[in-house]
Amino acid sequence: MEENTQIPGNEDNLFPTKITLNARGKLLLIEEPWVMGIINATPDSFYPPSRSGKDEKEIINRAEKMLLTGAKILDIGGYSSRPGAAKISWEEELKRVVPVINSIKKKFPDVILSIDTFRSKVAKESVENGVDIVNDISGGELDPDMIPLVGRLQVPYICMHMRGNPENMNKYTEYKNLENEILLYFNRKLNECKKYGIKDVIIDPGLGFSKTLAQNYRILKNLSYFNTINAPILIGLSRKSMIYKLLGITQEEALNGTTALNMAALMHGAKILRVHDVKEAVQTVKLFKQINA
Repeated sequence: MEENTQIPGNEDNLFPTKITLNARGKLLLIEEPWVMGIINATPDSFYPPSRSGKDEKEIINRAEKMLLTGAKILDIGGYSSRPGAAKISWEEELKRVVPVINSIKKKFPDVILSIDTFRSKVAKESVENGVDIVNDISGGELDPDMIPLVGRLQVPYICMHMRGNPENMNKYTEYKNLENEILLYFNRKLNECKKYGIKDVIIDPGLGFSKTLAQNYRILKNLSYFNTINAPILIGLSRKSMIYKLLGITQEEALNGTTALNMAALMHGAKILRVHDVKEAVQTVKLFKQINA
């Protein structure tokens, strides 16, 4: 998956010069950190300005703005994973995401799309409608058919660490050794993915999912620990409570904090930033590249 090289003087952190992902024959080459833009096809995602609902014009405008400002991937989600969000059926989730996928693909046929879902039925139909990557917050824990399905679909798989489910995950924040337990989880998941034929796996430590505020910052501080795994790291911390609760501000005021922590993530080896605000994240990547030029 990666060509493993090290920056001289930075031997503790692996910074692969190239990452290649194969999505059903489409070769995706990541030569610098990528920015993933969030497209929420939900009425109740945790950050209200990101809610697109069913307004096709609004969705297209949001997607176009993200692509023009440098997003490499658009991540479409139809099920809010915030604590307290309403449960919906997989049929309702499909009703939300498929029209969005079709609208964006029609307008931007070459766009790289990912589907943010933990349900194999939603993943299958989404890929059949043009999605290139499956982004699963549960790492297959909430649907045992997910990993075998992704293997059959032959698309890259974003595997996130989470305990429990979106409704009860805040009850599962006790760890004997936070980093080691997450590392063991990913090693187990990578073996499972390999067993079912998934060639390209991206790992996401799941900031905000079954972790306390302090644990989120500990993971970010020690993110380079996970560079020992032969898989690129995705970080999603955009406007999350780990920022606005610590600073005593609102989600709407959390862009500056998001930018600061995205730079920290890049410095410790993150290769994909999942964000609401693409322009600012792309600028952060540009500054990061200059630091490491």
